[in-house]
Amino acid sequence: MEALNLLQWFFDILLGFGLLWLAWRTLSSPDLFKAIVLFVAFGLLMALAWARLNATDVALAEAAIGAGLTGALLLAALARLRDICMASSDSDDIQSHTDNLSNDDLKKGKKKDD
Repeated sequence: MEALNLLQWFFDILLGFGLLWLAWRTLSSPDLFKAIVLFVAFGLLMALAWARLNATDVALAEAAIGAGLTGALLLAALARLRDICMASSDSDDIQSHTDNLSNDDLKKGKKKDD
């Protein structure tokens, strides 16, 4: 019985240090995709911690909302941000094409040569 209690304490300590390590890695990651993946892993580990504390309703909410839904929304926002950055990096090409247009022609969608 004592060995089982000792094993549970060891698991809880390992879980606590794992949460601290994941939180630190998530906040210090320069790569946004990696930070989101670490955030989802943190949420799942946090759900496990809530389950260890016999708060199953909180654990289920953390897993569904904290890790699942928020992670999916963050990944969608990252994909949209990358699309915007790709479009802005092509702005030099767009600028060279719009140099041939006047302001009125831009509104009408015509070139100066037309």
